[in-house]
Amino acid sequence: MIAEQFFTSFIASAAFGVLFQAPKSTIIKCGLVGSIGWVIYILFVAFDIDAVTGTFVASFVIAMIGQFFARMYKTPVIVFSVAGIIPLVPGGLAYEAMRNFVQNDYAETLPIAARVFMTSGAIAIGLVLSEVMNQVHRKMRKRELWR
Repeated sequence: MIAEQFFTSFIASAAFGVLFQAPKSTIIKCGLVGSIGWVIYILFVAFDIDAVTGTFVASFVIAMIGQFFARMYKTPVIVFSVAGIIPLVPGGLAYEAMRNFVQNDYAETLPIAARVFMTSGAIAIGLVLSEVMNQVHRKMRKRELWR
């Protein structure tokens, strides 16, 4: 099951890399970043850990790997982060919430919409926290060089 999830998320992330016109040399790496993040998310869900927590950890790892690849291949971080984060985006849940909203089923809409917002927030916080940690690390290294 994990191998299937890895493969399908690899295809999805690589395809979005193509869609977003990422450099051809980075397409495989975009797929790898997305599939690693998705497998982390799937493992959290499989071990009955909250999906929002899994999304946060997976997006943090995606951003960290994206920063590593960006430095390694001298490419902007966003190339890897955007393509890698695609499998985690709660599109199906957002559709479900909007469908219930249009059908005036607000009792069903609110919990689903709250989950969409929490998942989206977890993605954003994971990406931002990774960048903040990267900046702090850089500043600390810079201070060591000046001593």
